[in-house]
Amino acid sequence: MVCERGLTWIKPSFLWMMYRCGWGEKADQETVLAVEIEREGFDWALRNACLSHDDRDEHADRGAWKRELKGAPARVQWDPERDLWLRALPHRSLQLGLAGEASRRYADEWTVAITDVTPLAREVHARVRAGETAAATALLPQELPYPAPEGTPGLGRVSWRGGAGA
Repeated sequence: MVCERGLTWIKPSFLWMMYRCGWGEKADQETVLAVEIEREGFDWALRNACLSHDDRDEHADRGAWKRELKGAPARVQWDPERDLWLRALPHRSLQLGLAGEASRRYADEWTVAITDVTPLAREVHARVRAGETAAATALLPQELPYPAPEGTPGLGRVSWRGGAGA
Protein backbone atom coordinates (compact mmCIF):
# COMPACT_ATOMS: atom_id res chain seq x y z
CA MET A 1 0.00 0.00 0.00
CA VAL A 2 1.29 3.45 -0.88
CA CYS A 3 -0.46 6.76 -0.28
CA GLU A 4 0.02 9.29 -3.05
CA ARG A 5 -2.01 12.09 -4.61
CA GLY A 6 -4.84 11.63 -2.12
CA LEU A 7 -5.20 7.93 -2.91
CA THR A 8 -4.26 4.83 -1.01
CA TRP A 9 -2.75 2.36 -3.47
CA ILE A 10 -2.99 -1.40 -3.07
CA LYS A 11 -0.19 -3.17 -4.92
CA PRO A 12 -0.93 -6.91 -4.75
CA SER A 13 2.34 -8.00 -6.38
CA PHE A 14 5.32 -8.47 -4.04
CA LEU A 15 7.90 -7.83 -6.76
CA TRP A 16 6.03 -4.80 -8.09
CA MET A 17 6.02 -3.41 -4.56
CA MET A 18 9.77 -4.10 -4.31
CA TYR A 19 10.19 -2.13 -7.54
CA ARG A 20 8.12 0.72 -6.11
CA CYS A 21 9.92 0.90 -2.75
CA GLY A 22 13.39 -0.15 -3.93
CA TRP A 23 13.43 -3.25 -1.72
CA GLY A 24 12.50 -1.03 1.24
CA GLU A 25 15.54 1.19 0.74
CA LYS A 26 13.91 4.30 -0.76
CA ALA A 27 13.55 7.29 1.54
CA ASP A 28 10.30 7.20 3.52
CA GLN A 29 9.60 3.68 2.21
CA GLU A 30 11.91 1.69 4.49
CA THR A 31 9.08 -0.34 6.03
CA VAL A 32 7.15 -2.75 3.82
CA LEU A 33 3.77 -3.96 5.04
CA ALA A 34 1.59 -6.74 3.68
CA VAL A 35 -2.04 -5.81 4.23
CA GLU A 36 -4.53 -8.65 4.02
CA ILE A 37 -8.05 -7.57 3.10
CA GLU A 38 -11.35 -9.33 2.63
CA ARG A 39 -11.98 -10.63 -0.86
CA GLU A 40 -15.47 -9.10 -0.79
CA GLY A 41 -13.98 -5.64 -0.23
CA PHE A 42 -11.35 -6.03 -2.95
CA ASP A 43 -14.01 -7.16 -5.41
CA TRP A 44 -16.26 -4.23 -4.40
CA ALA A 45 -13.42 -1.84 -5.16
CA LEU A 46 -12.78 -3.48 -8.54
CA ARG A 47 -16.48 -3.38 -9.47
CA ASN A 48 -16.65 0.32 -8.55
CA ALA A 49 -13.37 1.35 -10.15
CA CYS A 50 -12.49 3.37 -13.20
CA LEU A 51 -9.30 3.11 -15.22
CA SER A 52 -6.65 5.57 -14.06
CA HIS A 53 -6.15 6.71 -17.66
CA ASP A 54 -8.32 7.44 -20.67
CA ASP A 55 -8.79 4.36 -22.86
CA ARG A 56 -10.74 4.57 -26.12
CA ASP A 57 -11.76 0.90 -25.77
CA GLU A 58 -13.50 1.64 -22.46
CA HIS A 59 -14.70 5.26 -22.81
CA ALA A 60 -16.56 7.09 -25.55
CA ASP A 61 -14.34 10.15 -25.16
CA ARG A 62 -11.98 11.84 -22.71
CA GLY A 63 -14.83 13.77 -21.10
CA ALA A 64 -16.72 10.54 -20.35
CA TRP A 65 -13.61 9.08 -18.73
CA LYS A 66 -13.06 12.23 -16.62
CA ARG A 67 -16.66 12.14 -15.40
CA GLU A 68 -16.40 8.45 -14.51
CA LEU A 69 -13.04 8.97 -12.79
CA LYS A 70 -14.36 11.89 -10.72
CA GLY A 71 -17.21 9.80 -9.34
CA ALA A 72 -15.35 6.52 -8.87
CA PRO A 73 -14.19 5.57 -5.36
CA ALA A 74 -11.42 3.42 -6.86
CA ARG A 75 -9.17 3.38 -9.88
CA VAL A 76 -7.37 0.58 -11.64
CA GLN A 77 -3.96 0.85 -13.20
CA TRP A 78 -2.16 -1.99 -15.01
CA ASP A 79 1.63 -1.78 -14.85
CA PRO A 80 4.30 -4.19 -16.09
CA GLU A 81 4.98 -6.97 -13.58
CA ARG A 82 8.60 -7.20 -12.37
CA ASP A 83 11.18 -9.97 -12.11
CA LEU A 84 13.73 -10.53 -9.33
CA TRP A 85 15.95 -7.79 -10.80
CA LEU A 86 12.89 -5.50 -10.94
CA ARG A 87 12.93 -5.45 -14.73
CA ALA A 88 9.62 -5.07 -16.52
CA LEU A 89 7.97 -8.29 -17.70
CA PRO A 90 5.59 -8.58 -20.67
CA HIS A 91 2.51 -9.14 -18.51
CA ARG A 92 0.67 -6.71 -16.26
CA SER A 93 0.12 -6.36 -12.54
CA LEU A 94 -2.89 -4.63 -11.04
CA GLN A 95 -2.56 -1.50 -8.93
CA LEU A 96 -5.74 -0.41 -7.16
CA GLY A 97 -6.11 3.19 -5.98
CA LEU A 98 -8.68 3.90 -3.27
CA ALA A 99 -10.29 7.23 -2.37
CA GLY A 100 -13.32 8.42 -0.42
CA GLU A 101 -15.70 5.60 0.47
CA ALA A 102 -13.31 2.89 -0.76
CA SER A 103 -10.45 4.24 1.35
CA ARG A 104 -12.68 4.40 4.43
CA ARG A 105 -14.00 0.87 3.90
CA TYR A 106 -10.45 -0.39 3.37
CA ALA A 107 -9.28 1.04 6.69
CA ASP A 108 -12.41 0.39 8.76
CA GLU A 109 -13.98 -2.76 7.29
CA TRP A 110 -11.85 -4.76 4.87
CA THR A 111 -8.46 -4.97 6.59
CA VAL A 112 -7.97 -8.40 8.18
CA ALA A 113 -4.26 -8.37 9.06
CA ILE A 114 -1.13 -6.25 8.67
CA THR A 115 2.28 -7.94 8.60
CA ASP A 116 5.70 -6.30 8.48
CA VAL A 117 7.45 -8.00 5.55
CA THR A 118 10.50 -5.71 5.62
CA PRO A 119 12.79 -8.56 6.81
CA LEU A 120 11.52 -10.74 3.94
CA ALA A 121 12.13 -7.95 1.41
CA ARG A 122 15.69 -7.51 2.67
CA GLU A 123 16.37 -11.26 2.65
CA VAL A 124 15.08 -11.73 -0.90
CA HIS A 125 17.09 -8.71 -2.04
CA ALA A 126 20.25 -10.04 -0.34
CA ARG A 127 19.82 -13.37 -2.15
CA VAL A 128 19.32 -11.61 -5.49
CA ARG A 129 22.46 -9.50 -4.94
CA ALA A 130 24.40 -12.65 -4.03
CA GLY A 131 23.29 -14.33 -7.25
CA GLU A 132 21.23 -16.90 -5.35
CA THR A 133 18.27 -16.77 -7.73
CA ALA A 134 16.70 -20.10 -6.72
CA ALA A 135 16.92 -19.23 -3.02
CA ALA A 136 15.43 -15.77 -3.66
CA THR A 137 12.59 -17.25 -5.72
CA ALA A 138 11.84 -19.83 -3.00
CA LEU A 139 11.30 -16.99 -0.50
CA LEU A 140 8.75 -15.12 -2.63
CA PRO A 141 5.15 -15.18 -1.44
CA GLN A 142 2.95 -17.41 -3.58
CA GLU A 143 0.92 -15.27 -5.96
CA LEU A 144 -1.74 -16.65 -8.26
CA PRO A 145 -3.84 -14.92 -10.91
CA TYR A 146 -6.84 -13.31 -9.25
CA PRO A 147 -10.29 -14.13 -10.64
CA ALA A 148 -11.32 -10.49 -10.98
CA PRO A 149 -15.05 -9.80 -11.14
CA GLU A 150 -16.76 -9.15 -14.45
CA GLY A 151 -16.41 -5.51 -15.44
CA THR A 152 -12.99 -4.91 -13.84
CA PRO A 153 -11.62 -1.95 -15.86
CA GLY A 154 -8.99 -2.92 -18.41
CA LEU A 155 -9.18 -6.65 -17.60
CA GLY A 156 -9.72 -7.67 -21.20
CA ARG A 157 -6.47 -6.05 -22.31
CA VAL A 158 -4.02 -7.69 -19.91
CA SER A 159 -2.22 -11.01 -20.26
CA TRP A 160 -1.68 -13.45 -17.42
CA ARG A 161 0.78 -16.13 -16.42
CA GLY A 162 0.62 -18.35 -13.36
CA GLY A 163 3.08 -18.59 -10.48
CA ALA A 164 4.99 -16.06 -8.41
CA GLY A 165 4.56 -12.52 -9.56
CA ALA A 166 1.40 -13.16 -11.54
